[in-house]
Amino acid sequence: MSESDGSLATSEKASHEKVTIGRRGFLRAAAISGIGLGVMGVVAETVAAATQTSTTTPTGPTKQWCMIIDLRLCNGCKLCTTACQTAHYLHEDQTWMNVYTMQNAAGEDYFMPRPCMMCEDPACVPVCPVGANFRTPEGLVLVDQHKCIGTRICMNACPYDARYFNWTDPVPAPRQPFAQEPEWPVPQVKGTVGKCVDCAAMLPTGQLPECVVNCPMGVLYFGDLTSDVAVNGMGATVKISTFLAENDAVVFKEEYGTHPRVYYIPGHGQDLNNNASAS
Repeated sequence: MSESDGSLATSEKASHEKVTIGRRGFLRAAAISGIGLGVMGVVAETVAAATQTSTTTPTGPTKQWCMIIDLRLCNGCKLCTTACQTAHYLHEDQTWMNVYTMQNAAGEDYFMPRPCMMCEDPACVPVCPVGANFRTPEGLVLVDQHKCIGTRICMNACPYDARYFNWTDPVPAPRQPFAQEPEWPVPQVKGTVGKCVDCAAMLPTGQLPECVVNCPMGVLYFGDLTSDVAVNGMGATVKISTFLAENDAVVFKEEYGTHPRVYYIPGHGQDLNNNASAS
């Protein structure tokens, strides 16, 4: 590894030491959200109702994907992390869904899952010199690894440390249910950047992302801001705008102006206005 590569690795590690969460993220969700809530008995039916329709209309995209993370329920088991790694055949150090151990102002620990924030104004997209980073009409930020030339500029631009460089050959993957594409980047490509994709290839068939399905505590919700419906892996269904507003939802590092599509519901008494340590 060159000296510059070593410096970058040190910078990446240091950037994990401090994380902050901003407030008022739920207001943006409420403004974007549509009206209506379909209450259904099982996860498959709920997700199918929200996804198995055309993703576009003559006036624009129908689906606007988002994630909600209820910090009140997370016990730090990291099953979301391992489920993601298993599904995408990632190396152990590639934690697309990372789980931070946080500490509040009172010195108490709590846990904070961190996927890609799927920003509405992603810092990673405009800096890419070859157009490998892009945002879909449904609000997913993806990487085309067939275009990526490994500059890692996008990694430096991302304020959430949600990108990983493929230094080595990928984990061998058997035949996959989807083609190797930005929506399903399996296997990863050596010399390129990889990141959480919200299991984008699975969404049109009404499936939840792997992290959501495999969370045993119901921490993670995935949904559509247009229909205003989100569901977790345990079958709980919520009206997004109401759920976020009533629970004082926040977004991660709001001060960067990227407008994340991941919303956090605080809990356990953490003071989200102050910097908190993470490991």
